Amino acid sequence: MTHLVAVVGGGDLSTHAVLAAEALRRAAGRRNQRLDLELRGRGATGAPLSEGAIRDADAVLLVGTGDLGEGRFGALHRAKVAIEDVLADVDGVIDRALPGKGLGQKVSGTAPETGGRKRIVAITSCPTGIAHTFMAAEGIQAAAQALGHAVRVETQGSVGARDALTPEEIAAADIVLIAADTGVDRSRFFGKRVYATTTKAAIRDGKGLIATALKDAELQGAAAAESDAARPAAAETKAGAYKHLMTGVSFMLPFVVAGGLLIALAFAFGGIDAMSAANKGSLGYALGEIGAKAAFALIVPALAGYIAFSIADRPGIAPGMIGGMLAANLNAGFLGGIVAGFIAGYTVSFLSRSIRLPKNLEGLKPVLILPLIGTLVTGLLMVYVVGLPVAALLAALTGWLKGMQGASALLLGLILGGMMAVDMGGPINKAAYASSAALISSGIYTPMAAVMLAGMTPPLGIALATRLFPGRFSAQEREAGTAAAVLGAAFITEGAIPFAAADPLRVIPALVAGSAVAGAISMTLGVELRVPHGGLFVLPIPNAITPVLGAVAALAAGTAITAVLVGVSKKRTA
Repeated sequence: MTHLVAVVGGGDLSTHAVLAAEALRRAAGRRNQRLDLELRGRGATGAPLSEGAIRDADAVLLVGTGDLGEGRFGALHRAKVAIEDVLADVDGVIDRALPGKGLGQKVSGTAPETGGRKRIVAITSCPTGIAHTFMAAEGIQAAAQALGHAVRVETQGSVGARDALTPEEIAAADIVLIAADTGVDRSRFFGKRVYATTTKAAIRDGKGLIATALKDAELQGAAAAESDAARPAAAETKAGAYKHLMTGVSFMLPFVVAGGLLIALAFAFGGIDAMSAANKGSLGYALGEIGAKAAFALIVPALAGYIAFSIADRPGIAPGMIGGMLAANLNAGFLGGIVAGFIAGYTVSFLSRSIRLPKNLEGLKPVLILPLIGTLVTGLLMVYVVGLPVAALLAALTGWLKGMQGASALLLGLILGGMMAVDMGGPINKAAYASSAALISSGIYTPMAAVMLAGMTPPLGIALATRLFPGRFSAQEREAGTAAAVLGAAFITEGAIPFAAADPLRVIPALVAGSAVAGAISMTLGVELRVPHGGLFVLPIPNAITPVLGAVAALAAGTAITAVLVGVSKKRTA
């Protein structure tokens, strides 16, 4: 068997470097490929490649930039790639690294069409654009290779689209496969057979997904291409309300992050009264104006606008955002924004299907008719029907949450914390996260703290368990524990998924228990978080999370409980 060694990292070790290392380990295990791997860079932990491993190796794969220690490998056959290459096509990277396969290897997406071999182009995307985006891409690539199909995957992650599909690749494809938990612009796929699903389907059963897509993909309709007004009706039905909501949340998050951090910095520079009129002209006051009156003012319109965009594409954005602004002005908050987004989206989608114009006037629909009528209907419904009742509901919810203490706070913390660990990035996890992030726009920060701390607990608890109970884990699992620790520190709950998938009946209850405790302690101590992400990296930012000691106590308690329960419940490895 060919022996491959790999080095991933260089410089400051990033989350993507850890994800790339984990992707290489998983791909090697799936292919029965012998692989020794070293994470190298600031923040890396774990043993470096041994001299024996290097001596016995047939090839070395160097991933990333910076000092990768290349001098150790002498004349050993080597391949050097970017971290993004591994995340986009891990099997192709391994193939190119093996001796004798580099240039002659059939790389996914470039081989000529033969027999039953199909050309597939795919897009993966999730609300936060981190773990599930790349895990789904890996699942599709691995399944396509196993089935003998050519595939190219575009990942629409947190830093935008990577490995963007070219018009030539789309034109040559037999089907377009979209595995996304957010809305994806499909206007470039006119005339192609399109199949839409979730990232979870790609992660769990890539082969089954591809087989279903080849059988059930539907032609992208002409109406969407001519006016960009709406996606095909079948695809819209498959998307569902949850997916539309998650699209709105994903576009809302940058406004929450920017606004929350700027408000925290305003307090850091100007004190608790930084935004009072007496401090006008000071740096703290300016930061508060930018964060509170600019970034936070756009949270609800962005949420509503992109819910409508997910339903009705670009013509839905203006009615949705205007409805969201009305919701904010009517004090209906994020609940009103959600309602406005769905009203606008479904109104515009209905109008797009119903209004028929001569072909030479069809171009007026997306730029004039749909935004005008959609905004009129949405605005009137918000002002005369929806606004006041939803505002009253939000006021009651806000009062209840702000007055919560004692047993009620503990109970809510238990529920939110447990939800974060039940499916680790799935619908239940995302429901807790999305609702807590949206509450930030109403000045309620305690649920967000409970959710983030509880979401960090599963991978951190697993990592600690691999150190406290090494006999319960295989050598590969102990090594993967390092990656789980880094992912947990960055609030990527999905870092615990490989361990939960390997032993769900023992591991998942332990994860839920630890996260529930972390959430309960956080809510009981009144820990507040002004930003919806960041993990341990927000702790040094003044006022981003308060009290810091309460947050650390909740996280430490949840992590310890998870580690002990996992260690006690798991069987010893042979």
